[in-house]
Amino acid sequence: MSEVLHLAEQAREAARFLSITSTDQRNRALLVMSHALLAKQDEILSANGADLEAARAKGTPEGLIDRLELNPARLKSMAEALRALSLLPDPIGEVVEGYTLANGIELRQIRVPLGVVGIIYEARPNVTADAAGLCVKTGNAVILRGGSLAHNSNLALARVLATAAESTGLPRTCVQAIETTDHSAAEELMGLHGYVDVLIPRGGAGLIKSVVENSKVPVIETGIGNCHVYVHAMADAEMARRIVVNAKCQRPSVCNAAESLLVDESVYETVLPPILKELEENGVTIYADEKTRGLGAIMRIEAATEEDWGTEYHELKMSVKVVSGLDEAIRHINTYGTKHSESIVTADYPAARRFLHEVDAAAVYVNASTRFTDGGEFGLGAEIGISTQKLHARGPMGLSALTSTKFILMGDGQIRE
Repeated sequence: MSEVLHLAEQAREAARFLSITSTDQRNRALLVMSHALLAKQDEILSANGADLEAARAKGTPEGLIDRLELNPARLKSMAEALRALSLLPDPIGEVVEGYTLANGIELRQIRVPLGVVGIIYEARPNVTADAAGLCVKTGNAVILRGGSLAHNSNLALARVLATAAESTGLPRTCVQAIETTDHSAAEELMGLHGYVDVLIPRGGAGLIKSVVENSKVPVIETGIGNCHVYVHAMADAEMARRIVVNAKCQRPSVCNAAESLLVDESVYETVLPPILKELEENGVTIYADEKTRGLGAIMRIEAATEEDWGTEYHELKMSVKVVSGLDEAIRHINTYGTKHSESIVTADYPAARRFLHEVDAAAVYVNASTRFTDGGEFGLGAEIGISTQKLHARGPMGLSALTSTKFILMGDGQIRE
């Protein structure tokens, strides 16, 4: 029997056990898992150090290095996310709706665990902890297939979290990581229909496309983040500057960072230079259209290509385009965006309403940075990913996204005529 099939069989048994656990049992496990991340910090950081050394030796881009790196502050944040999950309401057993049928049968639709959740992801070891915590909270077993860059980190985290869960009486196999780095393991996981209930890919466009196109297991599709900020004609210039710089520079390697800036042509000559100046001071390379380049505002500027409008850079790079107005901005975003997060800066209420209504994305902002698209920032606790599809779940996927529902019907002898 292969490693992947063995893990899947164990996960199914663990899922059955988890489905009958109480809220208190699962919350206690989360608290112990949170404590374990800090208690085993040296072990985890040592494993991560080995991954970082290997990644740098391969010439891995700094954007990916940033995603890969763990440190005491990030471990503390991961631990806090698990603790915060333990304080959130339990969705399992929640009544979605209920009513009495004409024949007297009482109907209730309630939330239940999905069962076995598979996560295929790239160099993001924090996903290991987030996924484990969310799945334990919702009574699901999880099989983790992380990328080879974070192999040692993921295995160390999974061991620590599984041991902690086991110490509270949950099955150790509720959190499992695939140890082999062979690509065939991911392919086998995608084929385990009947063992795995849902697959969630987290990573770049290539990974997500591969899982969506090849999986026999149902997929919740997460998406890349080619996010835009549009500075409208009625924008406050200082607000626009702060939002754009934050959205691009606060953490450029993540999917909710802004990759493209659109500015209304009626204000670009006055609004754009201060923004470009501060972006340059933060080390951002600009890929711009002819009007922007004509300002001569910064040194680090290159001509944008068609490819730049659709690129998720994951680093200190940004495309900039002057647009004729709201119509062109919306059209550009809906053409090149990835349906992740989009923002408009404006004091014009009708323009804001149109932008909210017509832009097709999981999260649409008025006068705020795209960096807020996050399960923790939305009050959902840790997130399993950000869905850019329209089925089942969209946007940051918290606890309810990891549940299904079933109908419970209580009668007193009714039969169908």
